[in-house]
Amino acid sequence: MISIKLKFIPSPIEGKEGRLFYQVIYNSVIQHIASPHSILPEEWNTKARRLAICPHSSRIRYLESIKRGIQYDVTRLRSIVKKFIASGRNFVIDEVITEYRKQSSDHSLFIYMERMIAQYRLHGQYRTGETYASTLSSFTKFRRDIDVMLEDINSEMLEEYTSFLKHNNLSTNTISFYLKHLRAVYNRAVENELIIDRRPFKRVSTSMEKTSKRALSLKVIRQLKELNLSHNHSDKFARDMFLFSFYTRGMSFVDIAYLQKGNLKGGVLFYRRKKTNQPLTIHWESCMQEILNTYRAKDSSPYLFSIIQDPINHRKEYQNASYLINRHLKEIGRRLGLNQPLTMYCARHSWASIAHDEGIPLSVISEGMGHDSEKTTQIYLTSLEKGVIDSANRKILRLL
Repeated sequence: MISIKLKFIPSPIEGKEGRLFYQVIYNSVIQHIASPHSILPEEWNTKARRLAICPHSSRIRYLESIKRGIQYDVTRLRSIVKKFIASGRNFVIDEVITEYRKQSSDHSLFIYMERMIAQYRLHGQYRTGETYASTLSSFTKFRRDIDVMLEDINSEMLEEYTSFLKHNNLSTNTISFYLKHLRAVYNRAVENELIIDRRPFKRVSTSMEKTSKRALSLKVIRQLKELNLSHNHSDKFARDMFLFSFYTRGMSFVDIAYLQKGNLKGGVLFYRRKKTNQPLTIHWESCMQEILNTYRAKDSSPYLFSIIQDPINHRKEYQNASYLINRHLKEIGRRLGLNQPLTMYCARHSWASIAHDEGIPLSVISEGMGHDSEKTTQIYLTSLEKGVIDSANRKILRLL
């Protein structure tokens, strides 16, 4: 029989991650296999020779993905030995190791994606992690929980996956969303030289359908601003967050929720977009202050607004607030007779559209919104004076 034990070799550098190894024993011959997993010394239980996962650790998702990876590796090692035994021929442990390395857990799609997701979350890129987690969940359902090796992904499988998504009545853009993220995972594995690119996505379409216009007219923005919502706190809060986003050149709600008191100094708001990490500065206007006066966080809180109150469950609080705000905005939109769903994202589209209608140059709009993918603009745009952007914002706000 085969014996497999988990070993931990700490890093010679204090505080750095060490590497996990598998000690494989077969017919009294011992071999060691380096796993792709690295952990900190305090995450290893020496006595029990296993991971020590603290439920309050900030790395718990990362460690849980490693635990699943270890279970997958051990199962495959045992399966390889079982296959060799069933063949009826004599074999040595080196053959087992060779076969195992051909099927490294790095090549497992589920494990590879789980580690990607854990790494994104570990580095605070929660939204990116969630998009890949959503893609993995969708593909797992398609595969009925049966993992697949990265090199086994082919055009036929992806065409079947596309048919599966269509059968579940998903929109063209949602299907494209999943396929694009799956393709990004595959391309990353190719770049890491884990697999050879066999171009499995060449026969599936990832094109997007043109969505309905999300921008509101200046007239509708005025109607929204003038609505008397004092009788319903939730509706008023949703409307005011929408207006604050519009006032701040289409600031995303995730950025609004995570604004800290230190971001506002000397009449200037400074923040970094969570989506791109791009720094932005906005001149603080009286209309912004009015909203802050209503929803200011407690003095003991580091945040500017009272959206996040629990520093431990901050992500859940933000998501719940985002869901409720958009739900109430949609109801307000129906009352205004809008022929499109009113969401926070409409504020960003509306600011850009109204700015364009007012003759503000595309380069100013692009810089003001923090776009880092406006390639045409960036060809000749190096930097704009912040005063130009703030002036553009004031011009729009004065129209209300």
